[in-house]
Amino acid sequence: MTELSSEARAIVEGRHSDPFHYLGRHRENDRQVVRAYLPEASEVRVIDEHGGETTLTRIHHAGLFLGDLPSDAQRYRLRARFGADTVELEDPYRFPPILSDLDLYLLGEGTHQRLYDKLGAHPIAMDGVGGTGFVVLAPNARAVAVVGDFNGWDRRRHPMRVRGKGYWELFIPGTRTGERYKYAITDRGGGLLPLKSDPMAFAAEVRPNTASIVFDEEALPRPTPAAATINARNAPISIYEVHLGSWRRSDDNRWLSYRELADTLPRYARDLGFTHIELMPVNEHPFDGSWGYQPTGLYAPTSRFGPPEDFAHLVDACHREGLGVLLDWVPGHFPDDPHGLGHFDGTALYEHANPLQGRHLDWDTLIYNYGRTEVVNFLVANALFWLDRYGVDGLRVDAVASMLYLDYSRPEGGWIPNKHGGRENLEAIEFLRRFNREVFGKFPHATTAAEESTAWPQVSRPIEFGGLGFGYKWNMGWMHDTLDYIGKDPIYRKHHHGQILFGLHYAFSENFILPLSHDEVVHGKRSILGRMPGDDWQRFANLRAYYAFMFGHPGKKLMFMGAEFGQEREWSHDHSLDWHLLDQARHRGIQAIIRDLNALYRNLPALHELDCDPAGFEWIIANDANNSIFAWMRKGESGRTRCLVIANFTPTVHRDYRVRVPFAGKWRETLNTDSAHYGGSNVGNNGVVETLDGVIPELSLTLPPLAVIFLAPEPA
Repeated sequence: MTELSSEARAIVEGRHSDPFHYLGRHRENDRQVVRAYLPEASEVRVIDEHGGETTLTRIHHAGLFLGDLPSDAQRYRLRARFGADTVELEDPYRFPPILSDLDLYLLGEGTHQRLYDKLGAHPIAMDGVGGTGFVVLAPNARAVAVVGDFNGWDRRRHPMRVRGKGYWELFIPGTRTGERYKYAITDRGGGLLPLKSDPMAFAAEVRPNTASIVFDEEALPRPTPAAATINARNAPISIYEVHLGSWRRSDDNRWLSYRELADTLPRYARDLGFTHIELMPVNEHPFDGSWGYQPTGLYAPTSRFGPPEDFAHLVDACHREGLGVLLDWVPGHFPDDPHGLGHFDGTALYEHANPLQGRHLDWDTLIYNYGRTEVVNFLVANALFWLDRYGVDGLRVDAVASMLYLDYSRPEGGWIPNKHGGRENLEAIEFLRRFNREVFGKFPHATTAAEESTAWPQVSRPIEFGGLGFGYKWNMGWMHDTLDYIGKDPIYRKHHHGQILFGLHYAFSENFILPLSHDEVVHGKRSILGRMPGDDWQRFANLRAYYAFMFGHPGKKLMFMGAEFGQEREWSHDHSLDWHLLDQARHRGIQAIIRDLNALYRNLPALHELDCDPAGFEWIIANDANNSIFAWMRKGESGRTRCLVIANFTPTVHRDYRVRVPFAGKWRETLNTDSAHYGGSNVGNNGVVETLDGVIPELSLTLPPLAVIFLAPEPA
């Protein structure tokens, strides 16, 4: 054995940051030499493109070989003996770089909006040879290697080179789609980190396994696009929120696959009249109980339900049924599983190093460092990825309040103020604005929605006017107030009349979505039906009235799965919804009224065109607290587009109840939640009511018990 140079020792010891400088083909002293590092190989021969062969000399017992090329050929292959086997292979260290100078510039600047075209594992061809290009960010690593099925998970075999501001890359010939891989990272002190999954992986193993999987995301089928106006503020938007793992299961409690869901879920949602399906996070995540809100693979649809192309098929199936697809997106935090983003290169790369900034106390998760260029680029590109590659129609951003406030859920003295001494997270604010700017700039028909639970101003207002730029905001205050109200015995509701009125004081300060989400049916809160007071008849009547109140109220609608047929128990992610309840007429009545409310909401412009505009709403009766009665007018964009909504939240029937209206003539009762069709007592107004004679047009109405009625003017 010859004396090893320092570079050779670095190769053998797995700490060389640019193995291309030593391995592969080099011209030295007018010789063309080849160096190869093939651990456990007993013999290596080099074969040039003309068929000439040379045996390389082993210069270190670890598997380091050196020798001359037979000619001045540019291309060559290696033939190596491992025990009794002889293998012919391409040398990864003879191929050119993966990242271009422009890529490195944009990556350094943090403006590479198609990050997913370069980072991660991409099946590509170089110099006519097929394989996979691997690129990963690890700026503080001493060395990085790719390990996987293709090299026996041996960190010695495929060390990567670093370029730019910490981007490690390597083209590995012969690797194929479907092969598993991870990154073996040596930290700056020489310590070996746990094997890391690829932050940019496009596919991953089913938990509890954690390897990334080579997948050609550019070959994904492109879903049929949704209608261009599907997310418009003047369009009807009624969202069915779904957890894919528990919407419906097989008889043996097995998850349905993406393709099985595609055969049933879109058709079901469309039959009930919803306009959108919102999927709780589909990003890869290790723990079922997190419901996807602690993701480790932001670029990979979870493998629980099938491969990525099958998820694309589900999106396409939704679009073919006329449904928009919204994804829950979690850019606020991530878990600290050893294979994930936490301490990725031996330092706090994606998160803050200081736990007062970098760890959520509520969820025991890590917080992204929005002040880091590479992190913001990673997250913004991820948002664009789902809109681009999978054709989804919007992103609902989880836990926005936790991002906006530095003191979110922290004790006094347990947080670090911003540079002005305030509690606002200035970097997160800028990130959210950039996210919305990029989404709407590149996908103008898409939308974004914020789950933001505080009074932060202008969440859904334009960035140029000081807003955050979201398309919509969840109205958490409306949800809390109205659920509290409807959960009270009707005898006490007159004392809480303001809980219904209060939401209209701010109803048009944002573009609101009214959410009855998964968070309202877990952790001891009971199901929506479970909150209703009274005997069974009253509970179901209350539920029908509450849903109708929601559909008559300004704002887009969102309902979590199971609520549409009166799920009795709390939601459990481990089990299917209780579909057997539909064997009972009263549950079928709830499902029927959701179908009819959705149809009314879609077909009557007065109920949706001005959902986000104060011109679309007028109180008619707001002060009848003793009877717990409310009446209001919804208005559309044209003059006679009107809908009168009247809610009676007591079990008392009111006859000859006078309500003023803007037009004389006939008003049709378009929906009555007390109809026998839904399980009610069938008290109502016989379909049509005519205004009384008088200076001011007025209707004399019969108000059914615990019910809401809708009336629209007949054409003049």
